[in-house]
Amino acid sequence: MHFGMFIMRRAVCSGSFDPVTKGHIDIFERSSRMFDEVIVSVFYNPGKEKSMFSMKQRVEMLKLATKHIPNVRVTCFSGLLNEFCIKEKAPFIVRGLRAFSDFEYEFQRALLIKKIDPDLETVFIMTNAQYSYISSSGVRELLAFGGEIDELVPPGVTGKIREYLKLKQKKTNGKR
Repeated sequence: MHFGMFIMRRAVCSGSFDPVTKGHIDIFERSSRMFDEVIVSVFYNPGKEKSMFSMKQRVEMLKLATKHIPNVRVTCFSGLLNEFCIKEKAPFIVRGLRAFSDFEYEFQRALLIKKIDPDLETVFIMTNAQYSYISSSGVRELLAFGGEIDELVPPGVTGKIREYLKLKQKKTNGKR
Protein backbone atom coordinates (compact mmCIF):
# COMPACT_ATOMS: atom_id res chain seq x y z
CA MET A 1 0.00 0.00 0.00
CA HIS A 2 1.49 3.33 -1.08
CA PHE A 3 -0.35 5.36 1.52
CA GLY A 4 0.51 3.33 4.59
CA MET A 5 -1.21 4.35 7.76
CA PHE A 6 -2.94 7.66 7.27
CA ILE A 7 -4.62 9.68 9.94
CA MET A 8 -6.66 12.04 7.80
CA ARG A 9 -9.10 10.99 5.13
CA ARG A 10 -7.83 13.09 2.24
CA ALA A 11 -9.32 13.32 -1.23
CA VAL A 12 -8.22 15.00 -4.45
CA CYS A 13 -10.75 16.65 -6.71
CA SER A 14 -8.92 17.67 -9.87
CA GLY A 15 -10.09 19.32 -13.04
CA SER A 16 -9.50 22.19 -15.41
CA PHE A 17 -12.10 24.43 -13.68
CA ASP A 18 -12.00 26.85 -16.62
CA PRO A 19 -13.88 28.56 -14.96
CA VAL A 20 -15.21 27.17 -11.67
CA THR A 21 -19.01 26.80 -11.65
CA LYS A 22 -21.70 26.46 -9.01
CA GLY A 23 -21.81 22.75 -9.91
CA HIS A 24 -18.15 22.39 -8.93
CA ILE A 25 -18.81 24.17 -5.62
CA ASP A 26 -21.70 21.80 -4.92
CA ILE A 27 -19.35 18.83 -5.31
CA PHE A 28 -16.63 20.47 -3.14
CA GLU A 29 -19.13 21.26 -0.36
CA ARG A 30 -20.59 17.77 -0.32
CA SER A 31 -17.23 16.00 -0.50
CA SER A 32 -15.93 18.22 2.31
CA ARG A 33 -18.49 16.54 4.59
CA MET A 34 -17.14 13.10 3.63
CA PHE A 35 -13.41 13.78 3.99
CA ASP A 36 -11.19 15.54 6.53
CA GLU A 37 -9.47 17.43 3.71
CA VAL A 38 -10.39 17.93 0.06
CA ILE A 39 -7.57 19.06 -2.19
CA VAL A 40 -9.10 20.90 -5.13
CA SER A 41 -6.42 20.99 -7.78
CA VAL A 42 -6.30 22.68 -11.15
CA PHE A 43 -4.83 20.08 -13.46
CA TYR A 44 -2.71 21.18 -16.39
CA ASN A 45 -4.26 19.30 -19.29
CA PRO A 46 -2.12 19.35 -22.44
CA GLY A 47 -5.25 18.35 -24.37
CA LYS A 48 -6.88 21.66 -23.42
CA GLU A 49 -4.25 24.15 -24.58
CA LYS A 50 -6.92 26.72 -25.39
CA SER A 51 -7.89 27.50 -21.79
CA MET A 52 -9.72 30.78 -21.31
CA PHE A 53 -7.98 31.44 -17.98
CA SER A 54 -4.42 30.76 -16.84
CA MET A 55 -3.78 28.18 -14.13
CA LYS A 56 -2.93 31.03 -11.74
CA GLN A 57 -6.26 32.75 -12.48
CA ARG A 58 -8.20 29.52 -12.03
CA VAL A 59 -6.49 28.85 -8.69
CA GLU A 60 -7.34 32.41 -7.61
CA MET A 61 -11.00 31.97 -8.57
CA LEU A 62 -11.17 28.61 -6.79
CA LYS A 63 -9.68 30.06 -3.61
CA LEU A 64 -12.25 32.85 -3.69
CA ALA A 65 -15.11 30.44 -4.39
CA THR A 66 -14.14 27.91 -1.69
CA LYS A 67 -13.11 30.24 1.14
CA HIS A 68 -16.31 29.28 3.02
CA ILE A 69 -15.26 25.59 3.11
CA PRO A 70 -12.63 25.29 5.85
CA ASN A 71 -11.28 21.86 4.91
CA VAL A 72 -10.72 22.61 1.20
CA ARG A 73 -7.21 23.39 0.00
CA VAL A 74 -6.68 24.72 -3.52
CA THR A 75 -3.56 23.97 -5.53
CA CYS A 76 -2.46 23.00 -9.05
CA PHE A 77 -0.36 20.27 -10.64
CA SER A 78 0.69 18.66 -13.87
CA GLY A 79 1.59 15.04 -14.42
CA LEU A 80 -0.09 11.82 -13.41
CA LEU A 81 -3.01 12.04 -10.99
CA ASN A 82 -1.96 8.90 -9.10
CA GLU A 83 1.49 10.40 -8.45
CA PHE A 84 -0.09 13.63 -7.22
CA CYS A 85 -2.34 11.62 -4.87
CA ILE A 86 0.69 9.75 -3.47
CA LYS A 87 2.57 13.04 -2.96
CA GLU A 88 -0.45 14.51 -1.14
CA LYS A 89 -1.12 11.29 0.84
CA ALA A 90 -4.66 11.28 -0.55
CA PRO A 91 -5.98 7.77 -1.30
CA PHE A 92 -9.33 9.07 -2.62
CA ILE A 93 -10.27 10.81 -5.86
CA VAL A 94 -13.57 12.68 -6.06
CA ARG A 95 -15.29 13.03 -9.41
CA GLY A 96 -18.52 14.93 -10.00
CA LEU A 97 -21.08 13.53 -12.42
CA ARG A 98 -23.75 15.52 -14.24
CA ALA A 99 -25.11 12.97 -16.71
CA PHE A 100 -24.74 9.38 -17.82
CA SER A 101 -22.22 10.47 -20.48
CA ASP A 102 -20.01 11.80 -17.65
CA PHE A 103 -20.28 8.44 -15.90
CA GLU A 104 -19.08 6.48 -18.95
CA TYR A 105 -15.98 8.66 -19.30
CA GLU A 106 -15.25 8.82 -15.56
CA PHE A 107 -15.83 5.08 -15.08
CA GLN A 108 -13.19 4.24 -17.72
CA ARG A 109 -10.83 6.74 -16.14
CA ALA A 110 -11.39 5.25 -12.67
CA LEU A 111 -10.68 1.74 -13.97
CA LEU A 112 -7.44 2.94 -15.57
CA ILE A 113 -6.34 4.62 -12.32
CA LYS A 114 -7.25 1.45 -10.39
CA LYS A 115 -5.08 -0.57 -12.79
CA ILE A 116 -2.16 1.84 -12.32
CA ASP A 117 -2.58 2.09 -8.55
CA PRO A 118 -4.93 -0.40 -6.82
CA ASP A 119 -4.77 1.60 -3.57
CA LEU A 120 -6.58 4.61 -5.03
CA GLU A 121 -10.36 4.74 -4.72
CA THR A 122 -12.56 6.92 -6.91
CA VAL A 123 -15.70 8.35 -5.33
CA PHE A 124 -18.42 9.55 -7.70
CA ILE A 125 -20.78 12.27 -6.52
CA MET A 126 -23.86 13.12 -8.56
CA THR A 127 -24.37 16.83 -8.92
CA ASN A 128 -27.44 18.50 -7.51
CA ALA A 129 -30.11 18.49 -10.25
CA GLN A 130 -30.25 22.31 -10.21
CA TYR A 131 -26.65 22.38 -11.52
CA SER A 132 -26.79 19.45 -13.95
CA TYR A 133 -26.89 21.67 -17.04
CA ILE A 134 -23.93 23.86 -16.01
CA SER A 135 -20.54 23.22 -17.56
CA SER A 136 -17.38 25.28 -17.80
CA SER A 137 -17.54 25.07 -21.59
CA GLY A 138 -21.11 26.42 -21.51
CA VAL A 139 -19.98 29.32 -19.31
CA ARG A 140 -17.08 30.04 -21.69
CA GLU A 141 -19.47 30.05 -24.65
CA LEU A 142 -21.81 32.48 -22.90
CA LEU A 143 -18.84 34.71 -22.05
CA ALA A 144 -17.65 34.69 -25.67
CA PHE A 145 -21.01 36.08 -26.78
CA GLY A 146 -21.52 38.49 -23.87
CA GLY A 147 -24.11 36.33 -22.10
CA GLU A 148 -25.04 36.56 -18.43
CA ILE A 149 -23.21 34.09 -16.16
CA ASP A 150 -24.12 35.28 -12.63
CA GLU A 151 -26.44 32.31 -11.99
CA LEU A 152 -23.82 29.80 -13.18
CA VAL A 153 -20.68 30.74 -11.25
CA PRO A 154 -20.09 31.28 -7.52
CA PRO A 155 -20.63 34.75 -6.03
CA GLY A 156 -17.56 36.95 -6.39
CA VAL A 157 -16.18 34.93 -9.29
CA THR A 158 -18.16 36.84 -11.94
CA GLY A 159 -16.23 40.03 -11.10
CA LYS A 160 -12.91 38.18 -11.34
CA ILE A 161 -13.88 36.68 -14.68
CA ARG A 162 -14.83 40.08 -16.11
CA GLU A 163 -11.58 41.57 -14.74
CA TYR A 164 -9.47 38.84 -16.37
CA LEU A 165 -11.33 39.19 -19.67
CA LYS A 166 -10.77 42.98 -19.70
CA LEU A 167 -7.04 42.44 -19.13
CA LYS A 168 -6.96 39.83 -21.88
CA GLN A 169 -8.79 42.17 -24.25
CA LYS A 170 -6.36 45.03 -23.49
CA LYS A 171 -3.41 42.76 -24.24
CA THR A 172 -5.02 41.58 -27.49
CA ASN A 173 -5.89 45.14 -28.56
CA GLY A 174 -2.39 46.36 -27.67
CA LYS A 175 -0.80 43.80 -30.02
CA ARG A 176 -2.58 45.12 -33.12
